[in-house]
Amino acid sequence: MERTETDSPAIDSQDLRCTVVVVNFNGSELLLRSLAAVLESTLPVEVILIDNASSDGSAKQAKSRFPQITLLENEHNRGFAVAANQGLRSARARTLLLLNPDCILQSDTLEKMLEVLRCYPEVGMAGCRILNPDGTEQRGCRRNLPTLGSGLRKAAGRQKSRKAVDLHLQPLPDQPQFVEAISGAFMLVTRQALHDVGFLDEDYFMHCEDLDWCRRFLDAGLKILFVPHVEVVHYRGTCSKATPVRVFWYLHRGMVRYYRKYLARENGLVITLLVIPAIYGRFLWLTLRRQLGRISGRA
Repeated sequence: MERTETDSPAIDSQDLRCTVVVVNFNGSELLLRSLAAVLESTLPVEVILIDNASSDGSAKQAKSRFPQITLLENEHNRGFAVAANQGLRSARARTLLLLNPDCILQSDTLEKMLEVLRCYPEVGMAGCRILNPDGTEQRGCRRNLPTLGSGLRKAAGRQKSRKAVDLHLQPLPDQPQFVEAISGAFMLVTRQALHDVGFLDEDYFMHCEDLDWCRRFLDAGLKILFVPHVEVVHYRGTCSKATPVRVFWYLHRGMVRYYRKYLARENGLVITLLVIPAIYGRFLWLTLRRQLGRISGRA
């Protein structure tokens, strides 16, 4: 079940340039900062906030401080993909942005991105350069789709290869560049592309649904664009820091789903029977290492 709150005059759909969809789970003060930045945009925006049963009161605070937003409240945590689709289905603008609640835009971010999109009619999805709070480029904002080979290179620490999944260590291009995938923290899509490709795969709870969506955009013949001269800051992990083991689990479960959906057939049964246990083994190893680290820290 979901409850919807909206009590302010709606922006005329003719004036709307972009709908910003934000999925929140205990976003705390950063959610308020993120929404404030979005609402300071230099073009008219519609903001839809979907709250996945937060316990910190952040959604109510957001609605109280920004009554012009639309708030959809879920009675339990339905995961990122389901909640994002709720917002996308309610959106009215022709351009739609999925934005993490710990991501801070500049006032002209959306205007710049829409200007770039007008120059690339073949593009269905676009992302910008996402920075860590220290100003370094964040891993994941420009990347290749994962393959078995890139996964092995990542495990071996070969992150500077052009065939690596994450391309943040590659030289920054001086012009917008076509890529295979961008980060789910900032995904700008056109309504026509959404119509052609469809919504996020709701069998992912959180993590890897963005890669899946990028894969489906490419399979539909649409381009994905990375725009290096537009930058936002992402305080990564704010909404998931309280439950790291659960986040690890959903990440690895998402990896398994992506592998089975796109890579298992080309790699064959024997390799698949090795890869899937290895993914779950990685989850167990990371969880154990984290717990041992916490015990050691307390000691």
